[in-house]
Amino acid sequence: MKTIVICSGGLDSVSLAHVLADAGELSRLVSFDYGQRHLKELDYAAACATRLGVPHHVIDMRPIGAALTGSALTDDIDVPDGHYAEDSMRLTVVPNRNAIMLTIAYGIAAAQGDGAVATAVHGGDHFIYPDCRPAFTQAFDAMQRAALDGYADVTLRTPFVHATKADIVRAGAKVDTPFAQTWSCYKGGALQCGRCGTCVERREAFDLAGVDDPTRYADPEYWRKAVATRAAAAGGAGADGTGA
Repeated sequence: MKTIVICSGGLDSVSLAHVLADAGELSRLVSFDYGQRHLKELDYAAACATRLGVPHHVIDMRPIGAALTGSALTDDIDVPDGHYAEDSMRLTVVPNRNAIMLTIAYGIAAAQGDGAVATAVHGGDHFIYPDCRPAFTQAFDAMQRAALDGYADVTLRTPFVHATKADIVRAGAKVDTPFAQTWSCYKGGALQCGRCGTCVERREAFDLAGVDDPTRYADPEYWRKAVATRAAAAGGAGADGTGA
């Protein structure tokens, strides 16, 4: 099934693109400029499309993003440091972002004759982001089937929706995803910061997966403290910061 991948340029979506390309199912990538402070991620998405030899559609959503206020990704609000936790990482929610992006991707897929749209939402996103949860993706797929009924048959593929980020690292490694050519950091500096929630989650995922992390971080050891703090707060194992 020829599949369009929503690709931010991050580890998850680039890995997904490589997995589908390896299976001969990737048709194109679509990325979105919604005014995010880490806009440099789109350069990594473009590099992925070039590497895999597929078209790359970049959609300008800046006027829409400007109206979706209140997020640290788009407004003058500091991106929080530390592991994902509801009281801090909810500042990175961009309201209805995935629903808007998916709607556009479905339209592109229908226009281009693709059979599916794929998104790399995963189990670790469920707590913070409601538009990454299975209930949302299932309902959205049903809605879009109704919207395109009689015109196109496009389905939603979410192969990582019940997976951990470590699972994604393992899947990406199997198809030789160049992890160094992905961008996760929400701060958009010269190097990935190593301190924001997505950097900590990224570094921990490589550790749990048993895969070497080629990423250069401004603070490469901070993740251990963040993981230990989270484990201690939960009163569980892994408080030594190894992620075990």
